[in-house]
Amino acid sequence: MAINSIGQNVATNGEYTEPEVVKDKSVLGKDDFMKLLLVELQHQDPTEPMDSEKILTQTSQLASLESAENTKTALEALTTALGSTQEFSTISAIGKRADLGSDAIKHEQGDITSFEVFFPEDIKTGNIEITDLEDNVIATMPIEMPDDIDGNPMDQRDSGVYQFDWDGLNTQGNSQESGIYRVNSTYYTPAGDKQTTRLGAYPIESVRFEDGKSYVKLGSNYIPIEDVVEVY
Repeated sequence: MAINSIGQNVATNGEYTEPEVVKDKSVLGKDDFMKLLLVELQHQDPTEPMDSEKILTQTSQLASLESAENTKTALEALTTALGSTQEFSTISAIGKRADLGSDAIKHEQGDITSFEVFFPEDIKTGNIEITDLEDNVIATMPIEMPDDIDGNPMDQRDSGVYQFDWDGLNTQGNSQESGIYRVNSTYYTPAGDKQTTRLGAYPIESVRFEDGKSYVKLGSNYIPIEDVVEVY
């Protein structure tokens, strides 16, 4: 049996055996501390026994070391339990609504800017309004109805998350300059009720865990849970 350069056992008879676990001898545990204390007691001079105060001090140190190790083990278990609890708590948010705390989009002049808006109710008619940060209307986009299987426009659109594409033109038909803009919508349900909604609030459709982080699916995107400011 031989050991290769990375510490793995390599069989000489064609069979592989699991590598031996090498203990880190640079770290002393409570068992090592106890062995040292016993050896010290065994080799003391009978005519000059160890000072009882020194024995009590060392015993106290041993008790402190064991207590510290127990505390470390308990904290590691608590950390694992809290991590699992947080994951289950995130899963329980599926079906609720998450708010990202902003209704703003970043637009680059000359580009088409895409965004998604959630409509809690069915839509009979309505508009998407793009405003600047002072609430001045920059552009208005009608909410178009989908076509049926025969290619004819339907009379309403079901509730849900829909993507919209802004061509970057303002109400005067000019290319709007680059900047941050807000997206809101006013619409009417088939029953004639007036509703409002905005970009940035979506139902949580699913949860994904990756590299120790939690992500929630909002619309067509997975967003880190820490970017969500409110769940309701």
